[in-house]
Amino acid sequence: MTILIEQPRFEVEEKKLGIIEPNELVLDGGFVVPNGTEAAEEGFVALEMNAFGHSFRDYEAESERQKGVEEFYKQNHIHQTYDYVKKMRETYKKMDRVEMSIWECCELLNDVVDDSDPDLDEPQIQHLLQTAEAIRKDYPDEDWLHLTALIHDLGKVLLLPSFGGLPQWAVVGDTHPLGCAFDSSIVHHKYFKENPDSENPAYNTKNGIYTEGCGLDNVMISWGHDDYMYLVAKENGSTLPSAGLFIIRYHSFYPLHKAGAYKHLMNEEDAQNLKWLHIFNKYDLYSKSKELVDVEKVKPYYVSLINKYFPENLRW
Repeated sequence: MTILIEQPRFEVEEKKLGIIEPNELVLDGGFVVPNGTEAAEEGFVALEMNAFGHSFRDYEAESERQKGVEEFYKQNHIHQTYDYVKKMRETYKKMDRVEMSIWECCELLNDVVDDSDPDLDEPQIQHLLQTAEAIRKDYPDEDWLHLTALIHDLGKVLLLPSFGGLPQWAVVGDTHPLGCAFDSSIVHHKYFKENPDSENPAYNTKNGIYTEGCGLDNVMISWGHDDYMYLVAKENGSTLPSAGLFIIRYHSFYPLHKAGAYKHLMNEEDAQNLKWLHIFNKYDLYSKSKELVDVEKVKPYYVSLINKYFPENLRW
């Protein structure tokens, strides 16, 4: 079933990003948001620094964590090949590993920390709820977007043994297309020279094996939690609108929605959905903080959304 949604109004894109002041309004679940007159008029206000005191997505800042992040991307760029991704999609599309609810999967993320993320070392469920609660404040009528925020990273359970216990480089980090040239905007691009696909002439032109305007649905994207959760939603008959599924599948595709690379492969539906992804991405990135959400307080609301858009139990 296809659900049509109104295209976003982009006043929010013109808002200035500021710094959250202390002792401000606390949302349901304890998430801090600004409470002054100016903040109320402007909506979401982004944090200026991440949990480690650095700018967000700063891959150059010197720290032990940054060194680990760079090593992660080295392994990711060497091992993510077209053939590898094709094999992983075929394997995981079977949905034959676990049966459980969306909320049960959320709770599993208490055991997951993303080694590729230079901005966060809290359990992943906190990031999901921080993102969802911030969006809920600014877009109270878009309940599908609240739920999308809650579940967008659930695919990171691939790191756990019952889901295959995949290495970090096969689960998290920025994503990019395979089957065409690696764009220079991809973080730590230098390591692609060790990727076997870099030796295949068919994969080393702008379009590669694709045609302009073919649509991202026809493009092989590096394997990870994004594509896995998209497959889970599709295979279990989720009624989320196409924009929600697009956000889940491409929220880590930073070369596209940050640098504007690979837009020549998009079709018109992609272009419309990208508008929603740009809105979502601001909250996904800048809501990462040490302010923890009271999980039990917000749980009833999000369970009601899960029941609206998903079956009770899903195959994973």
